[in-house]
Amino acid sequence: MKFSNEIKTALLFIFGISLFFIGFSYLKSNDVFVSDRVFYGIYDNTEGLLNGTPVTINGYEVGAVESSDLLYPDGKILVTFRVENDFPFSSNSIAQIYESGLIGGKALAILPDFDDPVAAKHGDTLQTAVAPGLTDLVNEKLSPLQEKIESMIVHADSVLISITNILDVQRQEALRIAIDQFSETTTALTALTTSLNASLSDQDGALNNTFNALERASVNAAAITDSLQQAPLSTTLRSLEQTATNLTAITSKINAGEGTVGKLVQSDSLANALNETNLQVQLLLEDMRLNPKRYVHFSLFGKKDKEYQKPEKSE
Repeated sequence: MKFSNEIKTALLFIFGISLFFIGFSYLKSNDVFVSDRVFYGIYDNTEGLLNGTPVTINGYEVGAVESSDLLYPDGKILVTFRVENDFPFSSNSIAQIYESGLIGGKALAILPDFDDPVAAKHGDTLQTAVAPGLTDLVNEKLSPLQEKIESMIVHADSVLISITNILDVQRQEALRIAIDQFSETTTALTALTTSLNASLSDQDGALNNTFNALERASVNAAAITDSLQQAPLSTTLRSLEQTATNLTAITSKINAGEGTVGKLVQSDSLANALNETNLQVQLLLEDMRLNPKRYVHFSLFGKKDKEYQKPEKSE
């Protein structure tokens, strides 16, 4: 069967138109030979969402964005996207715009909801949301930090101004001198530390000798302690306790006037007798001094004794 040139031209034209339509649909990420579902979402801001952007469910690509239209008069944006996969989800699912990467631009993800028994069908308008991007998160975290840094700078500036007002020329000079003295003190401490290290390192140094003496004293003290532990301290303590008991009993008897010592302590008769004897001895000695011839007789021919006369008491 032969075709005329007109029919061939018409068939070629139809084939070209069909090929162009298929190619255009492919470039728009639309599969002509697959039946899909179309959904809508209304956003305040699509964050630069482009046509042909993949649509995903839990990270799995199920479709693409077809178009974005500006609505009048509120300025909202109607996004039309299709889902080629037959995966069921409810009409309460959310179509969320999110940032696919640092340089990957924006993408659309369906957050499926399985609690509602009513399944989403072709032509439904889903709930929408826009996830904060990396820039928004950075700004959200950096804004409080920026405020704190600014506040810190203001406080630091106030402190520096206060220090400048307080530290006049004389105080600045005094502070410089104090810093120099602190440096000298640090140098002296370093020298002292070096000297101590040298003394500790020297086997014949004074510190080592002192430590050796302390060690020997510690050993001797330990030996004395061991000797005391081995000594019969309990017997000695019991003897001391018995002696103290005896002394207490003797003291009690003396206080009660028992025995010779008790009578001597408690009675005045012995003291009075001793006083009287002392007085008589003094009188006798005085009379012997005044009248020695009365007590000592020495004569070649003998002499008659005189009668003793008691001396008169001098007033």
